[in-house]
Amino acid sequence: MFRIEKDLPFEAAHRLPHHDGKCARLHGHSWKATMIYTGPHLHDGGPQDGMLYDFGRLKEAARDLLDNYLDHHDLNATTLLPSPTSEALAKFIWEYMATKRVFLAAVVVQETCTARARYEPFSDPASIPTKASHDA
Repeated sequence: MFRIEKDLPFEAAHRLPHHDGKCARLHGHSWKATMIYTGPHLHDGGPQDGMLYDFGRLKEAARDLLDNYLDHHDLNATTLLPSPTSEALAKFIWEYMATKRVFLAAVVVQETCTARARYEPFSDPASIPTKASHDA
């Protein structure tokens, strides 16, 4: 199995309305989302020869996500998540990328240098859909 990872750094604010501490107030983080893509085969020929998936294409598939939902936004307003925790954001990002036909093995969202959450919907790597936007 091959695995690539693409980081998406962004600045954003959120609040956790049900939190019993200071996180209930609006505050910001320098976030980093890591998209993890896996697959058993590399491209054989063409512009992606020897690649599992082109990093540039992965970034391009996430451009709208960054520009319109994540970077320099209030995550409560743009994601419409009731509580935009790192865990909920990881799932949100995974689901968004799936609408672009990019099926990630996992998404890791890091909100501080010491705190991160991972969303990994498939317990068996073989069950990850293999149809990605570059194959369509």
